[in-house]
Amino acid sequence: MQGAAAAVADPANPAEALELPTVTVIGTTPLPGLATPIEDVPANVQVFGAAEMARQHSSALSDYLTKNGASIGANSAQGNPFQPDLLFRGFTASPLLGTPQGLSVFQDGVRINEPFGDIVNWDLIPQSAISSVQLIPGSNPAFGLNTLGGALAIYTKSGAQFPGVGVEATAGSFGRRTAHFEWGGARGPLDAFVTGGFYDDRGWADHNPSVVRQLFAKVGWQDERTDLDAALTMANNSLQGTQTLPLSFLGDIRQAYTWPDSNDNQLTLLTIKGSRFLASWALLGGNTYYRRYRNTSLNSDVNQDYGQIDPITGAADLVEAMNDLASIAENGYGGGLQLTLTSQGRYRNQFNLGASVDVGETSFMQSSQPADLNAERGTVGNGPFLGVTDADSRSEHDGVFAADLLHLTPRLSLSVSGRYDRAEIRISDRSGRAPQLDGMHVFTRFNPAVGGNFNPDPDLTLYAGYSEGMRAPTAIELSCADPAAPCKLPNDFVSDPALAAEVARTLELGARGSWHGWLWSAAAYQSRLSNDIEFVSSAAGASNAGYFANVGGTRRSGVELAASTQRGALGLTARYSFIDATFRSAFAERSPDNSSADANGLIQVLPGDRLPGIARQTLKVRLEYRLAARCSMGVTLLGSAGVYARGDENNADRNGPLPGYVLAGFDARYQLSAPWQLFATVNNLFDSRYYDFGVLGENFFTGPGNTFGPSAGSAPRAEQFRGLGVPRGAWLGVRYGIGAALDAGRNGE
Repeated sequence: MQGAAAAVADPANPAEALELPTVTVIGTTPLPGLATPIEDVPANVQVFGAAEMARQHSSALSDYLTKNGASIGANSAQGNPFQPDLLFRGFTASPLLGTPQGLSVFQDGVRINEPFGDIVNWDLIPQSAISSVQLIPGSNPAFGLNTLGGALAIYTKSGAQFPGVGVEATAGSFGRRTAHFEWGGARGPLDAFVTGGFYDDRGWADHNPSVVRQLFAKVGWQDERTDLDAALTMANNSLQGTQTLPLSFLGDIRQAYTWPDSNDNQLTLLTIKGSRFLASWALLGGNTYYRRYRNTSLNSDVNQDYGQIDPITGAADLVEAMNDLASIAENGYGGGLQLTLTSQGRYRNQFNLGASVDVGETSFMQSSQPADLNAERGTVGNGPFLGVTDADSRSEHDGVFAADLLHLTPRLSLSVSGRYDRAEIRISDRSGRAPQLDGMHVFTRFNPAVGGNFNPDPDLTLYAGYSEGMRAPTAIELSCADPAAPCKLPNDFVSDPALAAEVARTLELGARGSWHGWLWSAAAYQSRLSNDIEFVSSAAGASNAGYFANVGGTRRSGVELAASTQRGALGLTARYSFIDATFRSAFAERSPDNSSADANGLIQVLPGDRLPGIARQTLKVRLEYRLAARCSMGVTLLGSAGVYARGDENNADRNGPLPGYVLAGFDARYQLSAPWQLFATVNNLFDSRYYDFGVLGENFFTGPGNTFGPSAGSAPRAEQFRGLGVPRGAWLGVRYGIGAALDAGRNGE
């Protein structure tokens, strides 16, 4: 069962346990070491394997997790399948620069949240290289900064565990064509694995094509005492989005509000990790990495000041739109070291002591160009790009941690951990025009955790855990925190009030086990945040305009229930999630397009008001049926309650929350022969119209035929903007596989 438990024999080399496709052990620290049996983990860990992902043929890891994970949701704010905001228990991992992040993401022990902004670029994660994924909830201090709601740990394949060769190609809706290959093998102590993929899609809407190119390679050496791996990840991608649409536009969901909006991402990530048994009871592990990331983005926006009179010249501003061009040149490097000590006496014990350092050096440049709007609301530049921001930032995150797992009795275990974190963020102006940007910000904290597990019999585990975590403000947030001067994302850098670090305190109670052929899990949790940093929309004509603020306390409480079984040819998995995410402090917010705003455009947010963008309830059901030895099919159902729009933090706008929705997906496989397989995938089977993101703003296209209103004598209109879900799409594919590449796609085996 995904997310409750899994069964597989222990590997010959315990240092390589997490490279297996299905695991019974959990990586409770990011550095190489001995993993922890799931019955000793005081949290509702969810585990997903390569075979499960291969059968569903999701376009990206984020898409697979959204359809299958408990308490996981996504929104379409960017309008591109590789750029969703992924939400877990109300915390976000997003590729949008400036979005407050609450989840840490690791690939083979290396934190892949970008140093600049802590964002997560889902398009840079090579899905065909994934061996297993573990979602570890809570404010686990061992995973370091930004682990407020949980940590997503991705483990990649090795040639020793995935020998064989596979080639796959698909084609279908939206002009999508994909192809990828993988090869793995071992000879003596050496092994190697390589995989690459190509994804080309013109997009389901106007002006949102995607081109994704990925390559992953790993070489390893291991014996009974040592495990060494060197891995290279490369990507070169081009993604375009369509933004949200105002309600008055929803007769044609394929149109764009304004365009172009594009992101070009390039990545080179080199990782070296290893572990060695110094003695049968002592394991030393560590890693080091270098990450080179480059991004260029072009965003089109309506000029919010159109028609305003310049107080100096007395002339009216008649620029209809702006093109914002931004570039990020980022270099990240770091590493860590961990010592694991075990004892097998009366009180079995596992003790970890480790340290890590992560450094990110970034150059950020932004410029703007005046533009006109054509009949299709595309922007056409009519002047040069002029510099707005030219700044450097440097972040350094240092941490020292210790964790101990003590078995008080054969059935009762106690885990205690703590980490001291220090975050240093430097910002410096290179333009010479904004010396007020220069400065250094330092945040420090010790974060503890404690938990206990009770296993009264092999089929039942009861647990409880408490943990604390910290997130330091990023350079983006520190430079965009003034309500009187809202920024656009990607951000203009200005000199703003200082922000305080967020602190999360999480309590979780739960149980998991098996009963008459069912694997099940249940958990209840509560995360309280102090100094929560939220992006507050200014509602000034653009969905990406606003500022960051410490809004005081927020709380995320919830329940997760999951069960799965295999009855002959039929497999069933169900997950239900309830999340109550609310503000716990009162504050005033500027949101002039909220219908409940006062004459000054302010709304009053009160304790108990729900946080925008977080669905209160979700239900996910997966059925797999093996029709014959060679043929199987699967159906995925996803139901989600509606969410409140950004700008409606007081939950009082006349538009109310977005409507909930139910989606169905279908997949099927037919094994032509031992190496050859045909497969089909259908998303949104019944072509449901649904929305998973909303924001309040001004619609400037109120003229005839949705043309630019101010130039046509029509004033902008306050509306709710919505992010639209993808309509029905269908794809056919063929796969050739030998060895593990064949096993990954078999019919439910």
